Amino acid sequence: MPSALAPDTPPALAGEAAPLAPAHTDWLRNRLRVSGPAAQVAGFREAAAGSGVIPWQYDLERLREDWFLQLAGPPDGERAISLAGARILSQRLRDAVAAGQQRAVARMAADDDRRCPFDLHRLLPVPEPILSLGPDDPQARAWLWAHWGTTRALRRVREVPARRDGRQRRMDALAVEFWSADWSPWQALRRLRRTWPALVLELRPDYAGPGDG
Repeated sequence: MPSALAPDTPPALAGEAAPLAPAHTDWLRNRLRVSGPAAQVAGFREAAAGSGVIPWQYDLERLREDWFLQLAGPPDGERAISLAGARILSQRLRDAVAAGQQRAVARMAADDDRRCPFDLHRLLPVPEPILSLGPDDPQARAWLWAHWGTTRALRRVREVPARRDGRQRRMDALAVEFWSADWSPWQALRRLRRTWPALVLELRPDYAGPGDG
């Protein structure tokens, strides 16, 4: 049974270079508690809050062409859609990605968008050259694994009530719950602990999942 507190590295993963990401993403619920001097917690809260969006850049025409080829020539050789239908559907998929990209850029441009209380891209930004590769590029996934410890953006991030010791008036705490892809963001926590040495960052993954137990 894993420890309630997440270790700095997942078992047997220390020194692992390639991202460990199963073919089918398994989303893991986590709870993070940040505690320490009130001024430091306030600074962390300000630094961590953002839009929660990674502004990936997509090669839209390449995506459209890839989708068309997949629809027009499926691996089993049995096409379930006409060539004209494949063109229409691939274009609609391309337009949907473009619209999502525009929304992400708009949210990033809005300085007052702080709806995500634990935004890894604000705390540990993905460099522009990596963003230009897109989220599915092996180099992009390798960067996320090396710097965050997970290969996708966190999801369903929300602040939850934090336990506080009323006897320590100069201390404070922040607690957030989020879901991460396959692994807890262990690399991010290692870096954040070095950046914020006065704070205690306790990460508790829920290995059982919402439907177990």
